[in-house]
Amino acid sequence: MDLKNKKVLVMGLGLHGGGVGMTKFLTQKGARVTVTDLKTQKELDPSLKKLAGLSIKFILGEHRKQDFEEADLIIKNPAVADNSPYLTIARKNKIPIDTDTGIFFQFCPSKNIIGITGTKGKSTTTALIYEMIKSGNKEAKIAGNIRISPFGILDRIKKDTPVILELSSWQLEGLALHKLSPHIACITNIFPDHLNRYKNMQEYAEAKKNIFKFQKQNDYVIMNYDNHILRDPRFSLNLKNIYWFSRHEKIEKGTFIQKGHIIFQEKNLEHYIISQSEIKLAGEHNLENVLAAITIACVYGIKKTNIQKVLKSFSGLDSRLELIREWQGVKYYNDTTSTTPTSTLAALQSLAEPIILIAGGADKNLDFQKLGRLIAKKVKYLILLTGNATPKLKQAVKKYSAGLPITTAESMQEAVKLAQKQVKEKDIVLLSPACASFGMFQNEFDRGEQFNNAIQNLK
Repeated sequence: MDLKNKKVLVMGLGLHGGGVGMTKFLTQKGARVTVTDLKTQKELDPSLKKLAGLSIKFILGEHRKQDFEEADLIIKNPAVADNSPYLTIARKNKIPIDTDTGIFFQFCPSKNIIGITGTKGKSTTTALIYEMIKSGNKEAKIAGNIRISPFGILDRIKKDTPVILELSSWQLEGLALHKLSPHIACITNIFPDHLNRYKNMQEYAEAKKNIFKFQKQNDYVIMNYDNHILRDPRFSLNLKNIYWFSRHEKIEKGTFIQKGHIIFQEKNLEHYIISQSEIKLAGEHNLENVLAAITIACVYGIKKTNIQKVLKSFSGLDSRLELIREWQGVKYYNDTTSTTPTSTLAALQSLAEPIILIAGGADKNLDFQKLGRLIAKKVKYLILLTGNATPKLKQAVKKYSAGLPITTAESMQEAVKLAQKQVKEKDIVLLSPACASFGMFQNEFDRGEQFNNAIQNLK
């Protein structure tokens, strides 16, 4: 693809780094770049600073019809819905629409790509397998939905460089445009999510299938045997090189747990990997991520000693049930990346002490009934952040516990102050929203940072 002197419109600069990386790459290739975003200059300031000095035209705080009529190519941010009226304008004018992920796969010189997706656990699994591969190959690279633009590493990728990518369902839609899939594809699980974007669960699951839909004969798929959607034969139909991982079942081709030991089995041969007790990463939900990473590592051919070394030292990623502070006998956990009821369920199930929960936010058209039942059972005080999903969550909790104290907060600072009025020694204050962050925060990481700052400033 020759981009020199092409009029390229980047739709959605964003704050996660993907738009910045894409825009820099386009300018390096000689494209005439225009960036358009509904966010204002002030809101996008962190991203704009990274593009200072480059020859770029910015249309901020709005989208303009003429920009979508006059471009040679449009690169849409993964968060932009396909049914955007501006993309409809582009299609009427027969202007090609692409994504940063699709462009990256076209330009990446290495076909040694491992892609990880899933509703939960994809970031942790991506980080784990990256550490395992890097322990034996320092040239390994990590990027994708883990907030690292793949274009920031592209110039350091060679023909055989291992590239580990976290891929969201939206990014996988970009792969479908080019009919490309990673050499090794892993799906950690599929649960209800983004139903404000997809018509139903079937459409959401179909988007995830793009991670293996266009694989070649010698490629591999790793999936969660315990997830009923993935286990459905209709989902994995005609897949040959498929490996499974399971917490509950013995697997003939893949990874499982037997009497506290993790075993990888292939061709009727069992290979002991590690004892559960030696794994540093805490939480039952993280055990699935460990099994997924081990399966990928074994398929890839990582030495057992390297796998063990990582599992004995890796304690987790920021903002994922992360212990921020222990102060005056109270533990404070940041789990801001739990943007679905399923994720918050897992967080609550991982903690034993009395919990003061900060939750709520923007709606993704998800069901809060199971979460409401568990909150009623495990939480001593509930603080709800404002958002259009918050009334649904509140109603689900009240259905199972009319007596649970519930209050609302207009800011994270207020939420933390309300929590402080209720805490006693040996309590836990947990930020695990079960909802999206837009409206009240720039993104879920902004939400987590505000929580961290408020906790660190406690006196």
